[in-house]
Amino acid sequence: MIRVITVLLFFTFHCGSNGSPLLWINQIPKPWEIDENDFDEYLEEFQIRFPDFHQRVKAINLWRVGTPYGIYCLGEEIGIDDDPILRADTSDCTVHVLTTLAFASSSTWSEARNKMIQIHYKPDSLHNHLPSFQSRWHFTSDRILNHNQTVDITSTLFEPRITEQVSIELNIKDNGDEFLDLDWSSLQTITYIPSELISSIVTQKLPQVCGVAFVKVDYFKLGIVIAHEGYLIDQTNLIHASSEHGMTVQIDFMDYLVQGNSYRFDGVMFFKLNQAS
Repeated sequence: MIRVITVLLFFTFHCGSNGSPLLWINQIPKPWEIDENDFDEYLEEFQIRFPDFHQRVKAINLWRVGTPYGIYCLGEEIGIDDDPILRADTSDCTVHVLTTLAFASSSTWSEARNKMIQIHYKPDSLHNHLPSFQSRWHFTSDRILNHNQTVDITSTLFEPRITEQVSIELNIKDNGDEFLDLDWSSLQTITYIPSELISSIVTQKLPQVCGVAFVKVDYFKLGIVIAHEGYLIDQTNLIHASSEHGMTVQIDFMDYLVQGNSYRFDGVMFFKLNQAS
């Protein structure tokens, strides 16, 4: 049974009574309940209270626990997908990862929106990030291998004996059709750790705050590698936008990965986080 850990319990058992700055998060409004002007005040305060970038990523993750779930909730505000470029009122798994990274890199909503454009869209030939459906980082494994803010550490931290590799042409289904109408594909070699080899010995090698992406072998036939992603906090807790719970939750990572006598996913990739410049 998945153990959903609330922010309050996290503070009680992990922060102690020593006046940790994380306690402040319980005292401020929830991010999905405030407007953009209020966000400016709190993002600036996060910068002050958590000057270390990765501790700020952790803090903003905790603040966002409880955010209502909503799939495919970001867009370009114009064109074929007019959803907002940045939002905090709802989230799916990738939206949570990317918007949290943008918020942790910013002091205002406007700055976070600009950072989100850098994070969510590939640069063109002139190194400009122009929002469009075609230029999005649609495939998480592609972003992990090629984006300088979500950098793969699976193949560098772990020995080949516990990893597997797959070569796959992203966005190309078994029948040769594109999965998304992008006029784009990319043949990539993906390194991941099979779920049955994940243990505390593996997670102890990870940074205190990093990203985790879940591999689904059944998706390979669609030209997709990753089925889900989130943040791994303190090598133990997964914070992710959960369709199952209808909100962003914090749960034990291993409790989530192991479902009864089997695994939810076939493997995982880990990635480190760099502040958006």
